[in-house]
Amino acid sequence: MHQHIAHITLVVKDYDEALAFYTKKLHFEIIEDTFISAEKRWVRIAPKNSKACCLLLAKAANETQKEYIGNQTGGRVFLFLYTNNFWEDYQQMKRNDIHFLEEPRKEPYGTVVVFQDLYGNKWDLIEPNIS
Repeated sequence: MHQHIAHITLVVKDYDEALAFYTKKLHFEIIEDTFISAEKRWVRIAPKNSKACCLLLAKAANETQKEYIGNQTGGRVFLFLYTNNFWEDYQQMKRNDIHFLEEPRKEPYGTVVVFQDLYGNKWDLIEPNIS
């Protein structure tokens, strides 16, 4: 049996504002944007050259879902963005006004910094150490 995680749902306030942030500020690519109804779309995005696992942007459909926008993990880091050039990506993100919660740091597993997306979800930008 072969299994893999295909998509991770990210609850958003608005499809177009989320797409603008992820494509313009983080330079993600739109993998799919299919209109299902006036209120619902199937929107998948991923970092360039990385399509094995995508984010599925899902517009909050009710008040309960709206409460979790930006805090899907109770304040913990939610997503981990791996890179092979930490400093280049970090500087580009700074130029794109990404909000960082700390200064970059070296850890036993690599170089890392925590940043927030447009809704406040916490992400790690990581360049792992090569063993």
